[in-house]
Amino acid sequence: MAETLGFIGLGVMGSAMSRNLAKKFPVMVYDVDKKKTRAAAAGARHAALSVKEIGKVCSIIFLSLPTSAIVKSVVLGENGLYSSMKKGSLVIDTSTTDVQIELEIEAALREKGIRFLDAPVSGGEKAAIEGSLSFMVGGEEKVFRSAKKFMAAMGASVVHTGAVSMGQVTKCVNQIIVGATFSAIAESFALGTRAGIDPKVLYNAIKGGWAGSKLLDVAAKDMFSREFIPGAAIDLIWKDLSSCLSVARDLDVYTPLTAYVHEVFKAARANGDGQKSLPAIVRLWEKLLKIEVR
Repeated sequence: MAETLGFIGLGVMGSAMSRNLAKKFPVMVYDVDKKKTRAAAAGARHAALSVKEIGKVCSIIFLSLPTSAIVKSVVLGENGLYSSMKKGSLVIDTSTTDVQIELEIEAALREKGIRFLDAPVSGGEKAAIEGSLSFMVGGEEKVFRSAKKFMAAMGASVVHTGAVSMGQVTKCVNQIIVGATFSAIAESFALGTRAGIDPKVLYNAIKGGWAGSKLLDVAAKDMFSREFIPGAAIDLIWKDLSSCLSVARDLDVYTPLTAYVHEVFKAARANGDGQKSLPAIVRLWEKLLKIEVR
């Protein structure tokens, strides 16, 4: 009989990820929101009543949680996984979590003989639903090899990046590129629109050249439809860039562009767009220039 895997955190990403995982393996799920837990408890997904219960039943548990503080609480807090999981078990954190907290968690779990991988993902809600996420995994290579098949059930790319926390550093690199690109698209399309170019004509003119990319396609779709439905929200990238800046400070790395992009997303949040998709930052320029890029 196949081992039952645990999955904690059933938000936009976790719900879809656990559903894909359950297509190949029995899965027990838990979320602090009991409605989400009940909704996910279908097919091969069974509901747990608490973190402690899922820790006792499952020897491999995935986390998909919204903040570093919640990740730390679920693992190391009172009645957390640390107190209930057995020696030889494995925790895989797919959240975007601060590097120092991942290292603290790994050290604490190691003392009890529990293994740990930090495995943040990229691709957003669409990729989570399709099972085509990219996993960036930090931890011991033999542990990674033993767990790769489980992540492959949820993703199209599963890459070992080095020791614990290197998955999160890789995610920082990913988020810097994503944030900077969306900022450049918003700024440049505002310039073109103010100059009098039809934004759709502008997009068609550049999409086949070096500026063409998946991010340009996503940005154009959202700007022209005006829907700005998040697969990843502005609040999320702002939080992630905060973590990136923290890593840069610890390593004494000069990151002026990241600092600027962080301020752009901070301004977008102040503009009331925190829960909109990343291309909604264009609304900052639209407000200042009294234009609409559509």
